Amino acid sequence: MKLATLRSCREISALVLAREDRVLSFPERLAIRLHFLMCEACPRFEKQVLTMRQAMNNWRHYRGDDSDEPK
Repeated sequence: MKLATLRSCREISALVLAREDRVLSFPERLAIRLHFLMCEACPRFEKQVLTMRQAMNNWRHYRGDDSDEPK
């Protein structure tokens, strides 16, 4: 297990994406928080991932007016 040392942007972006599939360990969550304090790009990447997740969730639950189901 890798301790919460300073990690590269590549490693942090991998953790941000992994968080979509699994619960991160405490050292992984801490590494993300520490990295976000020093990096401007990675928090933006996280925001983009969250935006994509919300958009996909909205798309999955979208029901258009042209549906064949009765209202």
